[in-house]
Amino acid sequence: MITREKTKSIQVGPLLIGGGAPIVIQSMTNTKTADVEATLRQIRTLAQAGCELVRVAVPDEEAAAALPSIITRSPLPVVADIHFNYRLALAALDAGVVKLRINPGNIGSRDRLAEVVQRAGEKKAALRIGVNAGSLEKRLYEKYGTVTAEALVESALDSVRMVEDLGFYNMVISLKASSVPLTIAAHQLLAKNVAYPQHIGITEAGSMFSGTIYSAVGIGALLLAGLGDTIRVSLTAPPEEEVRVAKEILSATGVRRFGPRVISCPTCGRTQIRLMELAHEIEERVRGITAPLTFAVMGCVVNGPGEAREADLGIAGGKEEGLIFRRGQIIKKVAQDKIVDEFMLALENLLQEQVGT
Repeated sequence: MITREKTKSIQVGPLLIGGGAPIVIQSMTNTKTADVEATLRQIRTLAQAGCELVRVAVPDEEAAAALPSIITRSPLPVVADIHFNYRLALAALDAGVVKLRINPGNIGSRDRLAEVVQRAGEKKAALRIGVNAGSLEKRLYEKYGTVTAEALVESALDSVRMVEDLGFYNMVISLKASSVPLTIAAHQLLAKNVAYPQHIGITEAGSMFSGTIYSAVGIGALLLAGLGDTIRVSLTAPPEEEVRVAKEILSATGVRRFGPRVISCPTCGRTQIRLMELAHEIEERVRGITAPLTFAVMGCVVNGPGEAREADLGIAGGKEEGLIFRRGQIIKKVAQDKIVDEFMLALENLLQEQVGT
C-alpha cells in the first residue's frame, strides 16, 4: 500500500483536500465563461464523467459577471482562474467561488494582495498558489540559469510566505511544467519544505495520445511516491477526457478505484477470437457498473483462465467458441457469437451474489 505524505487539510467548499482525504479530480472548462449556458453544459458533462472540482477562466469583467449564475447552478464547486487583475479576484470571491487560482507575484501590489487574501478569509475560500515553468520570474531564471526544481520551489515558497505574512493558510500549491522529470523533482523538493496540499499535473502535456502518456508517467510517479492531494490531467482534448484519464491513473496506482477494470491480453498468432472488438464491447457494456471488479478478455482458451485467474470474471476465446471463467475457474463453454451475452448473464449473477452477501 502507498504511504501518502501527510499534508495539511484544507476546506474547499464541500471538499476536503489534503490530510489524507481522497485525491480530488479537477478539470477546467474551455468555454467562454461569459456564456453561462455553454459553461454549465460543460460542467454537467464533467460532473457526469466523475470530475469533483471545476475551474473556469475569469479574464474580464464579463466573465466575472457570469460567475454568480454559474456557481448557483453548477453541480460542482467552482474555482476561478485569475491573472493580474485583483478586482476580478475580488469579484470572483464575492460571487461565491470556493477557491482562487492566483500567482501572488502578478496580482498587484502588496496592498492589493492583502485585500484579496482578506476577502478570501471572509468568504472562507481557499487559494491555489500556482507556479508555472513557462512564467518563472526573471530574477530566478537569472539566478539559476534555467528553469530548475529549485527555482520553481523558491518561487512557490516566496508566494507562500507573502500570503502567510497576511495571516492566511488555507492554500494548495501547484508547480507546473511540461517536463515530467522537472515536475517530479519540484514536487519532491516542495514536500521537504512545506506541508500544504499539492495539486499535481503535467502542464501542456499534449494531445489525447501523447498527453495521456506524459500525464500518466508524471502524475503516476508522484502518486506512487505518496505525493499529490488533487490532480488535473491537461490535454488538448475535450475536458471530460481529462477526467477519464485521471480516473485511470488513480486506479492504476491503486490510490482510488472507480468501478470495474477490464484487462485484456495483446493479440498474437494464436488468437482465434475478435479480441479487440470484444475488449471494447465489454468495456462499453460494464461502463455503468460501480462495483470495483476486474474483468478479463483473453484471446487464448489454453492460457487465458490461468493468466487472468485474479479476474472476478473473464472471457477466453477459442475457435468458434469461448469460455466464461471466474477467478480462474471455467464456469461455461459458449458459442463465440453468444459470448458477450453469456458474460453479461454471468456478471448479473455475480452482482446479485454480492448484494446477497
